[in-house]
Amino acid sequence: MIHILENDSYKVGVESLGTELQHFVKKDENLELIWVADPAIWGSHAPNLFPIIGELPNQQYTYNGKTYHMKRHGFARRKEFKLVDDHHGKLVFELEHDEETLEQYPFKFRLLIAFQLKENMLSVTYQVTNPDHERMFFSVGGHPGFNVPLYQNERYEDYYIEFEKEETARRYLLNDLGLLNGETEPLLEQSNKLPLDHSYFDKDAIVLKRLNSEKVTLASNTNTRRIEMTFEGFPYLGIWAKPGPSPYVCIEPWCGIASRVGDTGELQSKEGIIELRPGQTFERTFTLTVL
Repeated sequence: MIHILENDSYKVGVESLGTELQHFVKKDENLELIWVADPAIWGSHAPNLFPIIGELPNQQYTYNGKTYHMKRHGFARRKEFKLVDDHHGKLVFELEHDEETLEQYPFKFRLLIAFQLKENMLSVTYQVTNPDHERMFFSVGGHPGFNVPLYQNERYEDYYIEFEKEETARRYLLNDLGLLNGETEPLLEQSNKLPLDHSYFDKDAIVLKRLNSEKVTLASNTNTRRIEMTFEGFPYLGIWAKPGPSPYVCIEPWCGIASRVGDTGELQSKEGIIELRPGQTFERTFTLTVL
């Protein structure tokens, strides 16, 4: 079921299955910012990633001597969330552990995802609570896709991603199975501008670590429309589109990252994993502002 947030200028639609952002529309132009999820190219809009991000070795991990199986990016994007709050321009959805999740993830949890629309800004907040008497381990993050180009008579290559600060950054490379292969290559050299090019994604996602920036902007050389994302507190950033002439780009704030080739498979030793002690709550927010 799709739930709506709306003001005079913008309309947001969120599907309760996976709590997926499906629409962010600038009403006066009837301009859809979120990727349309063409199933012939990539059939998602903006999945939420929990309790892992990326791939595991052989799609499995171990915890306390037991092996568990989990697909790429975890199970939250395939689960039905419950709407628990809908007022004052805010939607809050809840997912809790159940028999199905405990088979692949042996932790009790409460995951809240909140969407709030204020004027031209949409915020997405992840709140993870550990209700158990045992510690839990997890990752969480976003995967929003944006239509590129936004307007007719534009090209994909007209667009670029502008970083808040100048960066000297390397991309961390993935192998054919989606695992970090231990190799890197230069991406930015004292620059804050990454021109979009389909060829970047022939090697899967651009994976970035330890950026100076906590804000990036998707912009074009041929129009003044800009989409600004802030991601304070997210230590990793992914940039991805399906290889080939795919008319979108995903900009993905992550608290977590794919496993490395040769990892032990122990969940608690996975890079980027977050430990949450009994009764604790973890919270992170990213925002999308249309300029």
